[in-house]
Amino acid sequence: MSRDFSAQRAAFRKLHESGCFVMPNPWDLGSLRRLEKLGFKALASTSAGYAWTLGKDDGELSRQDVLDHLAELSAATDLPINADFEAGFAHDPEGVAESVTLAVATGVSGISIEDRKDKDLYDFALAVERIKAARAAIDATGQDVLLVGRCENYLVDRKEIRPTIERLVAYAEAGADVLYAPFVMDLEEIAQIVRAVAPKPVNVLIPGPGLRVGDLAERGVRRISVGAGLASVAYGAADKAAKQLLDEGTLPPRV
Repeated sequence: MSRDFSAQRAAFRKLHESGCFVMPNPWDLGSLRRLEKLGFKALASTSAGYAWTLGKDDGELSRQDVLDHLAELSAATDLPINADFEAGFAHDPEGVAESVTLAVATGVSGISIEDRKDKDLYDFALAVERIKAARAAIDATGQDVLLVGRCENYLVDRKEIRPTIERLVAYAEAGADVLYAPFVMDLEEIAQIVRAVAPKPVNVLIPGPGLRVGDLAERGVRRISVGAGLASVAYGAADKAAKQLLDEGTLPPRV
C-alpha cells in the first residue's frame, strides 16, 4: 500500500466500541462525496449499487472489479470504508483467504464475508471454516481490519431466527469482529441477535421503510447500513423523471 490507512482503521474500530452509528453505502465517487459532506463517520460499499453503475446485476462483478472499486473508494476519502465483499469470490477457505488478503491491500477498514452460495447457504461447517480463513488472512497482513461475518438466511427466504443466531455465534467464535444478518426486520429478533453475540457488535440493514435508527439503537445495535437502498432510491428517481420527460415533455424540479 502506498498510503497509510491506519488512522481510518483505528477510527473505525473505535466507532464499534459504544453507541450506534449509521454507515451509508455510496455506489460511486459522486455519491461518496455527497455522503462525506453530510458528516457521516464511516461508509460502506454496496455490491449491487456498484454493479448497477456498470450495467450489471448484483453478483455479476468479478473479484478484480470489486477490488478496483474498493481501492478507488478508499483512496478518495479519509473516512473508513467497509467492504461489501460478497462471499469472498471463492468457495474454499484457501480462496477466501487469498481474496481477503487482496481486499486488505485496497485500504478498506472492514471486510464483510457472506455465507451464501447462489441461492442457498454454504454448509455450516464450511461456512465457519471460511470465516476462520478470512480471520487468519487479515491477521497475517498485520493490518487492523475488522471482519464482518454475515448470515444470509433471511435473504434466501429461510426466515428462522434460531439457525440464524447459531451461525452468527459460530462466526463470532471463528473470529468475526462484527455480526450481520441482513433483512431481519423484527425488533425482538434483532434484540435476540444482539444478546446472543454480545459483547461483539451487530450491524443491521435498513433496506427501506419499517426500521428506524432510534429503535435499533435502543436494542443495542452498534452500526446500521443501508445496502443498495440509497442507490435504488437514486435510480428510481431518475427513472421516474425520465418517464415524465418521455410522457409529458417536462422534468420535475431539481433537488
